[in-house]
Amino acid sequence: MAVSHALVLALALLGVLCLPAVLAAIICADELVDRAVRRYARWRRRRSDRRTVSRLGRALAAELRIADADLAEFDRTDRASIEQIAAELRRLGGQRLGESSRAGVWHQAILRAYDERLRLASRCLGVAEHLADLEGLDLEIERIRVEGELQGAGMVLPTGSGERRYR
Repeated sequence: MAVSHALVLALALLGVLCLPAVLAAIICADELVDRAVRRYARWRRRRSDRRTVSRLGRALAAELRIADADLAEFDRTDRASIEQIAAELRRLGGQRLGESSRAGVWHQAILRAYDERLRLASRCLGVAEHLADLEGLDLEIERIRVEGELQGAGMVLPTGSGERRYR
């Protein structure tokens, strides 16, 4: 019995000693919540600023790539406009990724035409490409790299899922 009285007495003393801390936490809870809300708002603002700077950096990089383009290429009257090349790339890209029931010769002709339009678009936008020098898996990898560079420069190309990639 003495042990239970000692335990109750210890708990009562602990409650009396902790009571000021509990009351202070209750009274200051609004300040703690306010501090947490301000910290979260600062974190969101910094995150938003970092994303904005990242977007601006990507846009500036795309503008710099376009600035490297050969402007004399645009003055030729016999060359297709970049809009026409982009439309042909989208059409050929859709055919290249679309129906697989066609003959292998047809598919190879589509790939050659697609690669030629990629070279034209790369030349117009100042993107380095090596499509004529490669074959096999290396050509596929280079094709994907060039498509990514062209998309970085603002061109919209079809993807494998039938959707279009947007910047």
